[in-house]
Amino acid sequence: MAGITLAIAQARLDAYLAAELAVLGGQRYEIEGRMLQRADLGEIRKGIDVWNQRVQALSRGSRAIVPRPRF
Repeated sequence: MAGITLAIAQARLDAYLAAELAVLGGQRYEIEGRMLQRADLGEIRKGIDVWNQRVQALSRGSRAIVPRPRF
């Protein structure tokens, strides 16, 4: 099984950063009686930290084991 590559780690970090922007733009709203609530901003920021660390480690060419996020 292949490990996590820099490209995969960067893609995950990008996704978490996009999610953070979406949450910051409106955490909860209602349209025609239907409510949408976005994910928890704190959990998104934890994910950003995890994936940023992975991107940095992989960018340095580190072969160190980086813990898997527990979501």
